[in-house]
Amino acid sequence: MDTYTINRCNLPGWVIASRHFNDNPRRIVIQGARADNERLFQHLAKLSTPEERGHYFHDYMDVKFQLHQWQREESRSSRKSLKNSYLRFLRGWLFDSNSPEGAVLKSWVESRFGLPPTFHHIPIDGPESESYLRYAHDRMKGSTRTSAIYLQCDLLYEFIQYELSLRHSDAKHLTLYRGIYDFCEQQVLQRRDRRRYVLQLNNLNSFTADFERAWEFGNRVLKTEVPLVKILFGSGLLPKALLQGEDELLVIGGEYEVEVLTGG
Repeated sequence: MDTYTINRCNLPGWVIASRHFNDNPRRIVIQGARADNERLFQHLAKLSTPEERGHYFHDYMDVKFQLHQWQREESRSSRKSLKNSYLRFLRGWLFDSNSPEGAVLKSWVESRFGLPPTFHHIPIDGPESESYLRYAHDRMKGSTRTSAIYLQCDLLYEFIQYELSLRHSDAKHLTLYRGIYDFCEQQVLQRRDRRRYVLQLNNLNSFTADFERAWEFGNRVLKTEVPLVKILFGSGLLPKALLQGEDELLVIGGEYEVEVLTGG
């Protein structure tokens, strides 16, 4: 499915999705996310360690979205809405990317970057297909579990981009890996040779920086260069006290040139 939608950033979806963008990435600016929270980044600049920055970011989110006030709400649904913060959705993705939480994160990518999902349980053929309706149902189920989750993800993306710029100041890409058994979640656009492909990846995907760990998730491994600007989240970018997770990164999709590595 290559129908790109209206988005809320400075570049159209078809540009962000293209392999040419991956070769020459540009900064992606989500409308209002950085400008409306400039005080956060001014304070982060004064902190010297990733641990301090991660905890300050979480405290800022806690206050801005009143996440700590869930016990004061009278109704069960209101309490649940505040309690289920961005961390709840990240945990849901890490457990199962096809969960309702996963559907919400995919819908955030669709809303902000204009890239619709191409897989949720099964391949999605288009916005009028049964498979898209199943995704939309999970998205609706997940979105009722919290308030302002899109705005929380906007700010999470900006924080992660800030943190990546500090940790990889001289780089535009990271070499990442993804274990697969088949291409059911990826569409083959072009086969360059026996090992090199151009794939259409889902609008949000799990990768790892650990080559050996990628083999735990398949009998083949995709190796690719991911632009830093297309990384939504990485398990090592928040303190472990906030989110226990494996060495996993959430990567915004589109067209990627990959090398397919096989065992043996």
